[in-house]
Amino acid sequence: MGYGNYSSQAHEAIVQKRATEPAREVFQQTGCHPLMNPKGLRLRESRDSEEHPNSLGIVFALDVTGSMGSIPKAMATKMLPKFMKILTDCHVKDPQLLFMAVGDATSDEAPLQMGQFESTAQLMDQWLTWSYLEGHGGGNGHESYELALYTLAQHTEMDCWEKRKKKGYVFMTGDELPFPSLSKHVVEGIIGDRLDQDLTVEEIVAELQKTFVPFFVIPDQKRRANCEERWRELLGDHVLCMNNAQDICYVSAGAVCLYEGLVPDIDALGRVFKDMGLEYGDLSSVLRALTPLAEALGRTGGPAMRGTKASESVVGRIVQLFK
Repeated sequence: MGYGNYSSQAHEAIVQKRATEPAREVFQQTGCHPLMNPKGLRLRESRDSEEHPNSLGIVFALDVTGSMGSIPKAMATKMLPKFMKILTDCHVKDPQLLFMAVGDATSDEAPLQMGQFESTAQLMDQWLTWSYLEGHGGGNGHESYELALYTLAQHTEMDCWEKRKKKGYVFMTGDELPFPSLSKHVVEGIIGDRLDQDLTVEEIVAELQKTFVPFFVIPDQKRRANCEERWRELLGDHVLCMNNAQDICYVSAGAVCLYEGLVPDIDALGRVFKDMGLEYGDLSSVLRALTPLAEALGRTGGPAMRGTKASESVVGRIVQLFK
């Protein structure tokens, strides 16, 4: 529901205690946690309160198949407080985070897990680390991303949308294709909803986009070829191709700030990251991932962009920041 206050100090303390622990110590679930089981799910709600009058729902839908486990671990042991700090520094007033874990409905024991929208460090961390990192996937080039998107479209309510017509954000990490359609039998078996017919992934995305701004985040350049083209067909410029899986929180927070207009351009965003202590190489990596989105939003900054390739422009603006 999103009650309680966020403390960056408390969040840093949580992740620092486990910074060197292996993933199996951080994520101890050996099956789907009962409170994250979507069977019979009604709603996950992001609501305003006296403490949080301007709530903004933000979802991390994390692929937890074998090739993608490094992102949840990075968030739980180091990166998630940085995501929250960027939002705070850029004046996102009341972010409320929900964590989902996504697998393959054709083969996995727990292809969908779903937490709650939360505002406190302790509860954000709880749902993240309650996720069962099953680590399988079907080996068929697809994961059940469309099942997660359907669930968000049909089983969430957010005051940011209902009261202010401000959409929430979804950051889905992955390196595979969605299935072309979502079987009504899969939906009934995993969630309990009874549909008249199967749904195409295009139909699901269109419904989700009524209340959310969805992004698909690819962990590194090597895996772009697997899935980028198809996801761009579905989401257009909202596909973020990272250089390093560790960049997830910087890239996601940067996308929110750019999309919300909380920084005037990507140069200003680069200064926010630099002030947080991001070094030259890491900053370059993050801004490369965000430059195509900044271009699509018309937030490309100063003259360094004119007449140059995007990659050359990133190098130029980083050099300027570190002069």
